[in-house]
Amino acid sequence: MPLRLIFMGTPEFAVPTLLQLVAHGQEIAALYTREARPAGRGMKLQPSPVAREAHRLGIPVLTPKTLKTPAALDEFRSHGADAAVVVAYGMILPQAILDAPPLGCFNLHGSLLPRWRGAAPINRAIMAGDAESGVMVMKMDAGLDTGDVAMAERIAVTDAMTASDLHDALAPLGADLMVRAMAALARGGLQLTKQSEHGVTYAAKIDKAEARIDWSRPARELLRHIHGLSPFPGAWCEMPLDGERVRVKVLRCEVAKGSGEAGELLDDRLTIACKDGAIRVLELQRAGKPPMKAEAFLNGTPLQPPMRLV
Repeated sequence: MPLRLIFMGTPEFAVPTLLQLVAHGQEIAALYTREARPAGRGMKLQPSPVAREAHRLGIPVLTPKTLKTPAALDEFRSHGADAAVVVAYGMILPQAILDAPPLGCFNLHGSLLPRWRGAAPINRAIMAGDAESGVMVMKMDAGLDTGDVAMAERIAVTDAMTASDLHDALAPLGADLMVRAMAALARGGLQLTKQSEHGVTYAAKIDKAEARIDWSRPARELLRHIHGLSPFPGAWCEMPLDGERVRVKVLRCEVAKGSGEAGELLDDRLTIACKDGAIRVLELQRAGKPPMKAEAFLNGTPLQPPMRLV
């Protein structure tokens, strides 16, 4: 028998889970998401990716500014949901909300808990050089991603993967996992396991100050840092072009052979020296321009040593 669910989510990462729950016959009584925000050239108000799908599916959409008031709690309870599914909602759920559904609130988290609790698990896993990541379904409690785990799936992380690549791999994997978890919950067979107290790390929100490239770091460490910030906010440096220093985001790179002073351009293929070795830029984005492959960029802007990126 299908469950009656409240779905709570906002970005693209949450969309596959919503669609898969609907496709597998679960009833979505209401959908909670963050309010529309200005975006694009005209800065018009744009609904969240999850809200757009909900409107298409005919699911009622709510965008409360807070869940901490008695009125918000009453409205939440009025949906008569068995459980809530939470995927990157972007708002803390108070204890009264967590306690409202009879079967609980279940969160899909993009890491292998207890590693990378918090706001930016996908970015931090890549930036830290992790060899694997994954998704977990947990029953939420009042702590920061501390709830008991129901199910998990793992995925290998390679040096070639950006945050966008890992995001796109984890989103459908997580959707399938949540579908299986809700099916088990519906038949009374969902088993929960307490998180380990060992290996706890926190995935702090990305600070813009982290985005500037430090060429004095070792090549692989720098590659992982760049890929962990790609495409947003994008790791950047300044490149001397047309007599001025222009900000350029490096979106994808690879470890390359070569050595020199940190930030030194080593050849005409955008190979740049680091503290230990070098990286070759594969994709980049000049300020105000769309992302480009390095070959296309160099066709229009040939670069030759000597040059220093800072």
